[in-house]
Amino acid sequence: MNRRNTRLRREYLYRKSLEGKERILYEKKRMIKEALQVPRTHIDDEYANASERDPKILITTSRNPSAPLTQFVKVIKEIIETCRAHDFTDVILVHEHRGVPDGITISHLPFGPTAYFGLLNVVTRHDIKDKKAIGTMSEAYPHLILNKFSTKLGERTANILKHLFPVPKPDTKRIITFANESDYISFRHHIYEKHGGPKSIELKEVGPRFEMRLYKITLGTLDQDEAQTEWVIRPYMNTTKKRKFLGD
Repeated sequence: MNRRNTRLRREYLYRKSLEGKERILYEKKRMIKEALQVPRTHIDDEYANASERDPKILITTSRNPSAPLTQFVKVIKEIIETCRAHDFTDVILVHEHRGVPDGITISHLPFGPTAYFGLLNVVTRHDIKDKKAIGTMSEAYPHLILNKFSTKLGERTANILKHLFPVPKPDTKRIITFANESDYISFRHHIYEKHGGPKSIELKEVGPRFEMRLYKITLGTLDQDEAQTEWVIRPYMNTTKKRKFLGD
């Protein structure tokens, strides 16, 4: 009887020790999972130090399509190195096809990420038909409206876009909107005036206006061909009409 009780007791202690080890192993796995999901340092989050200084943006265009592509690649690498040397925070590269803007690439320095967007329905400030309704171009830092970026990819995209703009003053009357609808991001630029209180706000479009569609994000800068792809749209994704990648 005593031998049996001793054996049962030993088995119970052994099972209990296993439960403790499994519990510890589970907690370690949970902590690792949380650490991977939530950025902890500037190494994990490329924008962790973005609030310490205003963005400094370089905007350029693609080379003339008739120029050799290899020369263009060399120019891109030279541009990136120059931007790093002069403390630029982002590079924006605008592409065109037959004189019409059709793409925009945003590369965050010094380590990335780089987001690639297609451009659609581009209407410049000078092309807006109602000239009387056009507001005056303001140089004040704008307030940002980021609408319907609810998924993780949407939050990532909104993070890339919002860090192109410095922190505005509370009384700024300039507004820039990025509104997502079915993974097409509408860009609008307005100013507003209060003539008789909050209920009599006059909103004027400044321009330009266009739609953007994200098709790739890489974990590197524009000049790094070996950069890992974080997300890219695939051909079969175009048929998944009910699925929204950026938000509902």
